[in-house]
Amino acid sequence: QYLRNDSALALSVHVDFLCIDCHTAIEELPHPEEMPPVFCGSCHDEAEETYKYHGRMSVEGGEGIPSCSDCHGTHQILSFENKMSMVNSRHIPETCNHCHKDINLISDHELLYSPQIITSFESSVHGKASMGGVHLAATCNDCHSTGGTSHRILSPGFNESTINHFNIPNTCGKCHMNIMNDYYEGIHGKLVLQGETDTPVCTDCHGEHGILSPSDPNSTVSPARVAESTCSPCHESAKLNEKYGLNAGKLESWIDSYHGLKSKAGDVTVANCASCHGAHRILPHTDTTSSINSSNLQKTCGTCHPSISSEMASIPIHSAPGISQTPIAGIIANIYIIIIFVTIGLMVLHWLFDLRKQIKLVMKKKQVRRMSLNAVWQHTFLMVSFILLVITGFSLRYSDAFWVQLLFGREGGFPLRGIIHRVSAVVFLLTSLWHIAYIYTATGRRFIKDIFPIKEDLIHFWQMILYNIGKRDERPRFRRFSYVEKVEYWALVWGSIVMIITGLFLWFDDIAIVFFPKGFLDVMLVVHFYEAWLASLAILIWHLYSTVFSPAVYPMNPSWLSGKMPEEFYKHEHPAVPLPGSNEIKKTSRVDDKEKEI
Repeated sequence: QYLRNDSALALSVHVDFLCIDCHTAIEELPHPEEMPPVFCGSCHDEAEETYKYHGRMSVEGGEGIPSCSDCHGTHQILSFENKMSMVNSRHIPETCNHCHKDINLISDHELLYSPQIITSFESSVHGKASMGGVHLAATCNDCHSTGGTSHRILSPGFNESTINHFNIPNTCGKCHMNIMNDYYEGIHGKLVLQGETDTPVCTDCHGEHGILSPSDPNSTVSPARVAESTCSPCHESAKLNEKYGLNAGKLESWIDSYHGLKSKAGDVTVANCASCHGAHRILPHTDTTSSINSSNLQKTCGTCHPSISSEMASIPIHSAPGISQTPIAGIIANIYIIIIFVTIGLMVLHWLFDLRKQIKLVMKKKQVRRMSLNAVWQHTFLMVSFILLVITGFSLRYSDAFWVQLLFGREGGFPLRGIIHRVSAVVFLLTSLWHIAYIYTATGRRFIKDIFPIKEDLIHFWQMILYNIGKRDERPRFRRFSYVEKVEYWALVWGSIVMIITGLFLWFDDIAIVFFPKGFLDVMLVVHFYEAWLASLAILIWHLYSTVFSPAVYPMNPSWLSGKMPEEFYKHEHPAVPLPGSNEIKKTSRVDDKEKEI
């Protein structure tokens, strides 16, 4: 009588049961505090017989497999139609996830563990509909229940399982019957019926738990993603193309077309794979009912282009990548390629001769020594090794880029790339050590003293800003090294230290991993990569402008070749320093923000 008045039991489907109807072990009162588990199979014999298949290990007596009460509750067992029931459609994901998120349970029974399953399901079209109160929306048991009962749940390895590869179309077809029929009429469905395991089924295109609406831009079958995310992984597979006798390059040729370019630009209305081939009833062009059969092309294209002619509709979409569609167009394209190479090549050749002449004219001017021969050779080794390091380093990261393929090819070239990169690294390191030895000489000590930042550099920086915006008439009177050159040098010092240290860790990673965790090497890789970008961009933008592209310097400052530079340029760049060999001694002081020669 007490239990009949219990609030949990009052709403239960077992409200009319006596205690001993379920707790059959009770033989006397008062009964023991610890009671054996209730055996639901005494009434639900069919459910008990089929439930043993829930989880692979349950048939072997594995511990931890959920019991009836884990899914249905104890005294509060409610009808699945009750919105509060643990097995109501809106609560089933939460009920199933109670065990399927338990990493220990999953590990003990070697089951699939994915903590994102419930999250992705909740954001899917099925999850949103189910939790929104749509009773017919698919939940866990709709897809995973075998034989029409929620208690017989089999893993995909069982031939009978609803989520076995060959049964998935039928499982989805329980709700999407027309789509299932279209699928089986298409080439993919026919291959599945023939037992081909590499043929896509519903989940290969739409996903499993996180199925999104095609209108969702994140969906794998959205107009913006269907070509590259869904169709191309199979149709760009060399293995599958060889097996089924298909031509590769379909994705590239589509991207090269008007449709592909518009899709890349974000147009979701332009034709994609499904627009022409269909979404589920996909047939080869040889099938007379296929949407891409020659007799049906005008109708297919006419969906978007109502006035299209049959001749225009018959123009191939998936021709060779490029704009040529006919033999004569291909010939003209080849002629143009030759013209481009010859024309641009002659232009480059003319430019090189002109540049050579301009450099010779610069070299003929009265020169003053800017760099010692020692410094010139240091710069040369540093420059060559740096350029090779940049090229070979980025070739590894961007191996698919056309310039990498041109330099190293798809096969055979990358071992050479690694050798060049490491040899260049050694040269860079030795040059750095050479420079360290150099700064301990008398000339080197003077160099360090002159290039060390001082307060005057900040004054010159501000004066240069004023000069560039028209608030000052004269450039700052730089000494031996301007603030620009000082920034370059000390940035080089810092970058060299970082690149050498991280590079050595990555080169000898098998030794480093003994003393440092894997995460440390990941940090070294990130620092090495982005420091390389920083150094490369600094050279391209900061250094090359000041030494080549500045109008006052062009065609270049030749001191890196001979150690000398034109006297007039020296006076322009370093007005506060007397010319080498001059007996004049000049000092500068700053009075009221103006320089005064003393």
